[in-house]
Amino acid sequence: MRKIIFGLIIVLMVISTSIFGQEQLIYHRIKTDKEGKILPWFNNDPGISYDHIVNLVWNFWDTMGKDMNGLPYYMNHQVWRPDFNDPRGLGGDQIQMAMSSWQLLYAYSGNERVKENMRFLADYYLTNGLSPAHSKWPNIPYPYNTLVYSGKYDGDMVIGMGFTQPDKAGSFGLELIKLFKMMSNERYPHATEKRYLQAAIEIANTLASHIKEGDADHSPMPFKVNATTGEVGKLKSNSGDKSEVGLSSYTSNWSGTVELFLQLISLNEGSIDDYRKSADIMISWMKTYPMKTNKWGPFFEDIPGWSDTQINAMTWARFIMTHRELFPDWRSDVQSIIDWVNKILGNNQWEKYGVTAINEQTAYRTPGNSHTSRQAADELLFYSLTGDSNRIPHAVRQLNWATYMVDSDGKNRYPRDENWLTDGYGDYLRHYLRAMAAFPQLAPYNQNHILSSTSIIQLANYRGMINKFLVPVVRKDTARAVIYYRTYDSKGMEVLRLTKKPSAVLLDEIPLKDLKDQTGEGYTWQPIFMGGILSIWREHGNKVTVIN
Repeated sequence: MRKIIFGLIIVLMVISTSIFGQEQLIYHRIKTDKEGKILPWFNNDPGISYDHIVNLVWNFWDTMGKDMNGLPYYMNHQVWRPDFNDPRGLGGDQIQMAMSSWQLLYAYSGNERVKENMRFLADYYLTNGLSPAHSKWPNIPYPYNTLVYSGKYDGDMVIGMGFTQPDKAGSFGLELIKLFKMMSNERYPHATEKRYLQAAIEIANTLASHIKEGDADHSPMPFKVNATTGEVGKLKSNSGDKSEVGLSSYTSNWSGTVELFLQLISLNEGSIDDYRKSADIMISWMKTYPMKTNKWGPFFEDIPGWSDTQINAMTWARFIMTHRELFPDWRSDVQSIIDWVNKILGNNQWEKYGVTAINEQTAYRTPGNSHTSRQAADELLFYSLTGDSNRIPHAVRQLNWATYMVDSDGKNRYPRDENWLTDGYGDYLRHYLRAMAAFPQLAPYNQNHILSSTSIIQLANYRGMINKFLVPVVRKDTARAVIYYRTYDSKGMEVLRLTKKPSAVLLDEIPLKDLKDQTGEGYTWQPIFMGGILSIWREHGNKVTVIN
């Protein structure tokens, strides 16, 4: 019933009369419905607008151009500028964020160039960004290029060469696991995917070897540490006087690291017992401290001192929702985090348009494109799990608001800041795709898309005709496929938004049955406005053909 209600909400948004106001929000005049609530700038229909924004952002990244050292501009700088190069190096999680978004975008689009960009990011970072094997913290990535055009990543933006951020190492290891799964059994003749897995194992081994119990002032691993010597980094004052106010010994950005351990345990790869113990320590510490104290701590590479950040809080809230079996009180746990963010970091500047934007962090209270869209996507996931539809329209308006950060050519900036290549790209695009996954009614009604999978999509073909060089055609009717995809796991579940009900769904060339309920292997079809939602349950196969 809640999906039907939400579908009606979207229909009402689509048919609402748009009104252009006088206020400009970065690149566009604010457009509203007849009640004065904010609409996307591109089209009244959220799905059409979000799809347009996703494509603009990806194309801007993909065509950004080469820098002075021959690398893509985004491999050297954290901010894009139209006049001349920004003097700063990479953002702390820039590569990981991009890989996270592109993995979702590939399933959504089937664009092989997206997959190749993931491979490029991983290959270059592994070749030019890891701490030496003889270090106290070996084989983990550095977050910053202290010499901007060196092509090497070797330190931290604030405290310099040799320092790294273990939480970013964990998130990179997780993205390597996803890439390993994407590339396994691929058409490429070499076995680079095994190197991705091995690099992830080495990162996990280093992190597991340094995990401690932690306390109220020290997370199980420090936020910043010298990879060579093991010295914990200094926490500097946010006043700008360069004075030291303690140690960088605390952050709560551990969801990527815990997920890395859980993924390796599931794959039965590496030091399983160590990973299990480390994951238990991490989860126990998160439950004992940040989840009770709301001391979420720092994330960003350019803030010298203490700050509580929205990304740490909401990323952990999403982890709770995707691992509900580990959190008996997950509903109240997640609600508590959502309430904290809205109370402490909510920004009411655009309240008259029916939307509360989300500030980045306590040390820098400016509304963010990625932070507001993250809040929307994560709250939509929460509402989809709990059945609470009351705040769904507000979450959609947050996504609408965040579209105004994107210009018609794809550049993406804060309302009162710059074109960050972290927040505007990798940590932006994924939230629109996650929002569509939580509520498929937000996907464009006039297109076909894979919105979510419990596995990793290795191959997605939307060409309408199977390419014989990519996909071996066994049955003649597969030539009429509207979508063909292949997953890493032989058991799983996918959700697709389609323009019309398929005539057949094949799993490994064998027709699946149209289920009356959601038990066993097969598929269900839920008609909605202009098309419907196809849900597929697989028990014994990984190659799916959807036929019109």
